[in-house]
Amino acid sequence: MQFKSVQDFLDHVQEELDANRLVLPTLPDIALKVRDAVAKGESTSQELAAMIITDAALSARLIQVANSPLYKGTVEINNIQMAVTRLGSSTIRSLITSLVMQQMFTPTTDLLEKYFRATWEQSVNVSSISRALSSFVPHLNADEAMLAGLIHQIGKLPILMLVENIAEFRDSPSRLNKLLEKAHPHVGKIIMDTWDFPEDLKLVASEYVNFDRDTGKKADYVDLVQVAFLQSIAGTDHPACRREWSTVPSFAKLGLSTDDDILEIEGISDEVELARSIIS
Repeated sequence: MQFKSVQDFLDHVQEELDANRLVLPTLPDIALKVRDAVAKGESTSQELAAMIITDAALSARLIQVANSPLYKGTVEINNIQMAVTRLGSSTIRSLITSLVMQQMFTPTTDLLEKYFRATWEQSVNVSSISRALSSFVPHLNADEAMLAGLIHQIGKLPILMLVENIAEFRDSPSRLNKLLEKAHPHVGKIIMDTWDFPEDLKLVASEYVNFDRDTGKKADYVDLVQVAFLQSIAGTDHPACRREWSTVPSFAKLGLSTDDDILEIEGISDEVELARSIIS
């Protein structure tokens, strides 16, 4: 099988989807149930807690997170009901989804293990920076910013699962890397269209690499993730490093100077590490 262009490959992706031979990543049931319940606005904190407590591992993580410096109050949280009450339904919705995201990055082969791990680590890095940078844009939610960072490269997962059986990519890391970078935003859009996410979050997976994007003075989650992504790859050989930050509108929309190291801004590095500690 030979592909002359990225579009040829994307056409192949669509053919595989249409034939039900390619399965897109799906959110675990608990995340879907909590998101649906919060969206409908009809569930009490007791009902949300009852949903979450059915997953023992997730419940333990959530209690740990609720007691972390990011959310810690004056009283220690020791059960899910307390966690839901303190954090609120909106935060719980975003946190639950963020905490279960790693389950989607479970590899089945050595090839997938290498790329899945690298993609997850990059996602955690961008997610942590995004959450920290959300302090510059008060109209954006910090927990949604963290989730936005985690989903920004979700389009890579089905591509990797597909190409491990295609020799021209499987046996050529350079070709595979080029394909991943060029094709994952399009595949990310397909995934986001199947997930019940708010529109401003759905756009992240396909638009964060559009460095000319400018939707006006008010920053959105795409702007936030875009800046976090560029910061995360600074000093590497990633192709996007060739882009001059001064030409990217997102920096100005966040009120950031492109002459400064973002991670050197007072308090940002600490916030990044706090965020990283709860999702990595």
